[in-house]
Amino acid sequence: MGHVGRIICISNQKGGVGKTTTAINLAASLASAERKVLLVDMDPQGNAGSGLGLKRDQLQGTVYDALLGGRPMSELLHSTELRFLQVVPATPDLTGAEVELVNQERREYRLRDALRPLAEQYDYILIDCPPSLGLLTLNSLIAADSVLIPLQCEYYALEGLSQLNHTIDLVRQAFNPGLKMEGILLTMFDSRANIANQVVADVREFFKEQVFTSVVPRNVRLSECPSFGKPILLYDIKSKGCESYLALGREIMQREANPPPPARKVA
Repeated sequence: MGHVGRIICISNQKGGVGKTTTAINLAASLASAERKVLLVDMDPQGNAGSGLGLKRDQLQGTVYDALLGGRPMSELLHSTELRFLQVVPATPDLTGAEVELVNQERREYRLRDALRPLAEQYDYILIDCPPSLGLLTLNSLIAADSVLIPLQCEYYALEGLSQLNHTIDLVRQAFNPGLKMEGILLTMFDSRANIANQVVADVREFFKEQVFTSVVPRNVRLSECPSFGKPILLYDIKSKGCESYLALGREIMQREANPPPPARKVA
């Protein structure tokens, strides 16, 4: 392909904000536009792989084998129903990796080192992080070019965002000075709820261009598709959830030519 693909880390230490849903469906949306995409699951729950139809008992290796087993990432690629999308899955074995990595050399750089040989083979590499700010997330932030933050449209939406922002600043200073903010994605939006509309207004007023235009609604079809092992694109292409993630994919591709301004800090 003659170029180095972009590595986007999808992170929020708060659970239940639509992080894995975003990782799966953004990856599928980009792949549907014939962009070559790799999704790396760094969450021990392993939902990114199962949400794309991978069966745990049929896996030919996981991201754990790259981080601690020394296996090349190229041996851990799993195909999906989408021609342009591959996955490096995770299993609960990854839970122990944070402890096992503590005494390893270059412990913070394990994922970056593993992904480097693959960078020219993909247009996008997406990393689904665990809901924490531990060593697995640190590896992801160091490996990434940018961070995409899913933010649930609820009262406590901004709680913890300042902590994540502080972590991103520390990673820039100590490990990855080129790390950028890809953007904030508003998720689980219910237009009937006054608080949801207020959160959207507040976040857009404060973060301005850092917030994606696309908003992911609360959508029954989005919550159903993981149990069928399919992204929303293959489960219900006409649903509102599918429309929102296709729109997000277009925004990501458009931002290549017109990147947003530097991130505004959260106090």
